[in-house]
Amino acid sequence: MMCCAHGAEGLVKEQIAREGWRLAFSRPGFVTAKHDQPRQSPTGVFIRTTAKSLGSAKGDHSSQLIEKLKAAIADETVAFDQLHVWPRDRTAIGKFDFEPGIDEVSAAVADEIFHGLNDLHVATGVTPILKCTEPNQIAESGERVLDVVLVDPSQWFFGMHDANTLPTRWPGGVQPVQPAYEPISRAYFKAAESIAWSGFDMRPGDLAVEVGSAPGGACGRLLEMGMDVIGVDPAEMDPRINNHPRFIHYPARAGDLPRRVFRGAKWLLVDSTVKPDATLSTVRNMVDSRETDFRGLLITMKLGQYDNAENLNRWCDFIRSWGVKRLEVRQLARNRCEVCAAVTV
Repeated sequence: MMCCAHGAEGLVKEQIAREGWRLAFSRPGFVTAKHDQPRQSPTGVFIRTTAKSLGSAKGDHSSQLIEKLKAAIADETVAFDQLHVWPRDRTAIGKFDFEPGIDEVSAAVADEIFHGLNDLHVATGVTPILKCTEPNQIAESGERVLDVVLVDPSQWFFGMHDANTLPTRWPGGVQPVQPAYEPISRAYFKAAESIAWSGFDMRPGDLAVEVGSAPGGACGRLLEMGMDVIGVDPAEMDPRINNHPRFIHYPARAGDLPRRVFRGAKWLLVDSTVKPDATLSTVRNMVDSRETDFRGLLITMKLGQYDNAENLNRWCDFIRSWGVKRLEVRQLARNRCEVCAAVTV
C-alpha cells in the first residue's frame, strides 16, 4: 500500500503497472497493488510512503476497527518498534490551506490504537506487540513499523515497513518540525524537509543562496540553522528576515546579477514561480561560472499539472549534463504540484 499527494496517484499507478504490479483498491492519495512474484515494495518520485499490506477494515466504531487490526497482526512473531497512524491527503496540498500529516482525528485514533494494543503480545511468547512508549514517534534507522492509514475515518488499512531511509522514519512520510519561531511562510517547511532528505552537511557559518526567496520562509529555516544567507528575489522580504544581521537581499532576478555576488556560497536553493526549463537554465549558468563553487543544489521544479511529469527525464538528463556527482528527485510531502531535485555538484 502506498501514499502520495492527492492528485499524484495516477503517476504512481502508471509507474507500478510498468513494474508488473496489478492495481487493487485506490483513492486519491492512496494506492494498493499486488504482484504475482516476490518483490520489494515500490519506490519512486511520487511515492511518499510504502508498506507491505496486512489487511484493512471498515466499521462505524474505532473499537471494532481495533479488534480487526488485532486479528490482522495476531500471527506476528516479531514485535513492532513503532506505531505510525496518519490520514491520506484529503485534498491537494495548499488547497483550503491543507497541509499533509497527522491531524486531530488521526492523533486521537493513534492513541486509541496504542492503548488498544497494550494487552497484545507476539504469537510466540509474552513480548508486547509494541515496543514504543507512544504512537507516531520518529523511528530509528532499521526499526520495524506498524502502519495504520486512515483512508477515511471509518476505513483503515494496516501495513508494516522497515525504516531504512529518513522519510520512512517519519510518520506518514511527513517530517515533524518544531520551528523556533512562527514561520513566515510554508516555504519554511519545504526547506526543512528538502535539507533533511538531501543529507547535505549544512553547517552554521556556511553561506547559502536562495533564488525566489520572498517573503522569506526558507531563508528563515536557513538562518535558524546558523547559516549566512543571500536572498535573490525582486519582491520584498519580510522585515523579520530583511533585518537579520546574517541576511543580504538582492531585489533582482538571479540571471541579472554578477556571479561574483555568489562567491563563497556552498549551497543553492531555488524555488521560483517559473517553468523548470527557465529555472534550470538559470541554475546551470550559476553553477558553470568560475566565480561560484556550490557543493549542493536544492531545486524545486514546478509542474503546474501532473501531466508535465512526462518531462522529468529530460530535465534530469539536462542536470546530469552539468557533470554532477549525484541527483535524486522526490515529491516532498510539503511540495504542491512540484518536485525537488537534490544535486551534489
